[in-house]
Amino acid sequence: MVTVNVVVLAGTVAAEPVERRMPSGDVVTEFRVSVPEPGKRLLPLPVAVWHGSVGAATIQAICKGDPVLVTGHLTRRFYRSGAGARSLTEVVASGIKKLESAPD
Repeated sequence: MVTVNVVVLAGTVAAEPVERRMPSGDVVTEFRVSVPEPGKRLLPLPVAVWHGSVGAATIQAICKGDPVLVTGHLTRRFYRSGAGARSLTEVVASGIKKLESAPD
């Protein structure tokens, strides 16, 4: 059996990226990319960029409203918050490219 976990998204950055320092000391930048659902409205998907996996200049150049191409893989992260144990399914980016115009 062959398994594949590859994600390719072309969409628009839905909100300003936010940089966070995790308890481990690692730094991650999080943002959402809005992509159209076939025949439906836009679907905002969470994207995480772990520093060191994508160049810092690329991450810093991304702003709300920018059309982007994101490549990576899907993962589910577990963490604790004031509300207890939680999980988040997100795209972990291995590459980001700012596009010239909005994708179709």
